[in-house]
Amino acid sequence: MEFSLTLVLIAMTCLSSYYAWNNPSFLEASMFTPYRVKHRGEYGRFLLSGFIHKDGVHLLFNMFTFYFFGQVVEQFLGYVFGTGLGALVFVGFYLVAIVVSDIPTFWKEKDNPHYHALGASGGTAAMVFASIILMPLADICIFGIFCLPGFILGFLFLGYAIYKGKQGDDNINHDAHLYGALFGITFVLLISPSQGAYFLEQLKSFRLF
Repeated sequence: MEFSLTLVLIAMTCLSSYYAWNNPSFLEASMFTPYRVKHRGEYGRFLLSGFIHKDGVHLLFNMFTFYFFGQVVEQFLGYVFGTGLGALVFVGFYLVAIVVSDIPTFWKEKDNPHYHALGASGGTAAMVFASIILMPLADICIFGIFCLPGFILGFLFLGYAIYKGKQGDDNINHDAHLYGALFGITFVLLISPSQGAYFLEQLKSFRLF
């Protein structure tokens, strides 16, 4: 079996989430709390919050999505930069996406002591939309039965995030999906500008039936 950093990151996230569920103090110390970041300098929360999740459903949703789309980006970066450097760029891309996607929320909520969030929302969305730019028509099958082109599934994913973000009834930073998506698209286009033209050509050729 070929070594996969995507699976390594998923395993790390699952283990840290499970640990957080059983250790409330670790969960509290890892959550993204802009107020504490600003007033106590707890900048580690930007990154740590991306490795813990609210519950099993939240974890499954993010990691299931990350599994399919992350592998595409990992292979692409390995091809562009070579195996070793590509692996470093892949991990760096994911971690930076988690942080960058939380920055708008930080500025919005930095004086709100009651706001808390957690989850790999930004990193997952960055992988999703980076992959969509690379392979917009590649089918993703849910449970091996329901299959959709990647760009359709990706936009459904983003639509769900925007809807949940407006509800604001949980501790998940759904807004980070939008900024993570923009970061992922920008990242790929900076590395390979020709992918933009390829993406548009693929969409023009798409036929639902």
